[in-house]
Amino acid sequence: MRPVVPQPQPTDRFAELLLAVLSGQRPVHAMLRHTAGRAYDDLVRLAERVPLRTRGARPVVRDIGWFEPREGAIEVFARIGAGDRLRAMAFRLEQGRDLRWRCTAVELGGPRAGIR
Repeated sequence: MRPVVPQPQPTDRFAELLLAVLSGQRPVHAMLRHTAGRAYDDLVRLAERVPLRTRGARPVVRDIGWFEPREGAIEVFARIGAGDRLRAMAFRLEQGRDLRWRCTAVELGGPRAGIR
């Protein structure tokens, strides 16, 4: 009998993909097939500044929360940590007719010192 391996949720998967692009670990075009509408253009503008790149500690997703305003749409927030610094990332996922999830919006909050 094989152990059941939980499948990653789209919220977790997209948080990691967006973090990789916004920290400069992956090129922005890696998100091309995972976005819809203006999200790709917004992501290109955000990624130009590499806002989540850090010196020292590699940024990680520390926490994720989400809200489902309707079936087939998820609004997600994630806390991104690097050392003692926290950033906020928000994005929206929508499920297409092909049942694939795509990012339709992405935003970042400003840097803040971490809570000790």
